[in-house]
Amino acid sequence: MPTDKAVPTDNGAAWDKYSAACQAAVRLSTDVAHYGPDIATEAELRLLGHLRGKRVLELGCGGAQTSIAFAKQGAHAIGVDASGEQLGFARRLCEREGVKVELHHGDLADLAFLRADSIDLVFSAGAFGFVDDLNRVFRQVHRVLRRGAPFVFSLPHPAWRLVDPDDEGPLLVRRSYFDRSPIDREIDGIAFTDHHHTVGDIFAGLTRTNFRVDTVLEPEPLTGGPRSPLWRDAFRLVPRTLVVRARKEGT
Repeated sequence: MPTDKAVPTDNGAAWDKYSAACQAAVRLSTDVAHYGPDIATEAELRLLGHLRGKRVLELGCGGAQTSIAFAKQGAHAIGVDASGEQLGFARRLCEREGVKVELHHGDLADLAFLRADSIDLVFSAGAFGFVDDLNRVFRQVHRVLRRGAPFVFSLPHPAWRLVDPDDEGPLLVRRSYFDRSPIDREIDGIAFTDHHHTVGDIFAGLTRTNFRVDTVLEPEPLTGGPRSPLWRDAFRLVPRTLVVRARKEGT
């Protein structure tokens, strides 16, 4: 939840500091696309389709576990991340897994290295919660995607922003749903800035950019099994992750 301490808005630099601890704790599989903690993966959700021979772009690829999964399925995988440390981990992991992923260091909307209409799928999991201007990202994604191609992403559910999952006792609303001011928080003593986007904001941004939304999911947590380090009992009461699939229309 928000802190009173002013924090820098350079989330890429924050991820540089947090990368090693995060990767050591989370240990994501490199065999399937992940949408968020303690919910179904692409193996169950099946939103991406067949990837062999396709050019697939992952925004906010982190350690590239999902991009590696795409490469294993025969895709030309391209990953972009704002953290050099995360990409360093990704390169080492690609080498260990014996696959090639094209990795780029930069802002998620800086896609000038890609030609228009050259990508068959854009995917992102969790990264958009750290992005202030989502519409800028949406415009660039629309430019690089082929017409009719899918744009599939997940981000922290807007309802999740309203509560403090570490509260003892009944959950209380701690923040207005309509408060779009940045959310300053710390993870293991490292300062991050999150950005709250309502469902209406996301839908309006996509439609204005000429995307057609065909799927919106609010996955319930998996029953049983081992829990991720991010697990909170509040997952059972408030949706933790929002998943959206949209398709490019127009040119």
